[in-house]
Amino acid sequence: MSLRPLVILPDPLLRQVSTPVERFDAALKRFSDDMFETMYDAPGIGLAAIQVAEPIRMLVIDLSKEDEPNAPQIFINPQILTRSDEINVHEEGCLSIPDYYADVERPAAITVAYQDVEGNKHEINADGLLATCLQHEIDHLDGVLFIDHISKLKRDMVVRKFKKLARDRPPARMVG
Repeated sequence: MSLRPLVILPDPLLRQVSTPVERFDAALKRFSDDMFETMYDAPGIGLAAIQVAEPIRMLVIDLSKEDEPNAPQIFINPQILTRSDEINVHEEGCLSIPDYYADVERPAAITVAYQDVEGNKHEINADGLLATCLQHEIDHLDGVLFIDHISKLKRDMVVRKFKKLARDRPPARMVG
């Protein structure tokens, strides 16, 4: 069952911090499978649970290229332990802010503690695109969007665009 990524308007009032996962069960595994399906359908390389209206500290990533087999990774309750002083710049986009991309500066390397879908604890040293993607998705879990890392002028332009889209969109019909 593919989940629909939410268009999250860049408004601090709409942001939510995700809560830690405490139950590692079959339902969590099914949810992770649904998240991967949603991410692949988008298509994207990372997805945080909050983007599909589940405010838990969980994210999925797959950095495989189109001609490679999928390489899914699940990070539950991720926490950045260390950040390098060296900075990398990557062009970032987001399923929650469609059709907008910007260069974002982030630490080039990080160490992340996390749990897998069974609850086992792990640590990973990440650099390059993996470090960028992990930081981007962990930001979602903390109520932060990638546009919070760009200039105020560019951020305000994006906010205006998405507020206008929200005003112009017809209201959803209620069922029930």
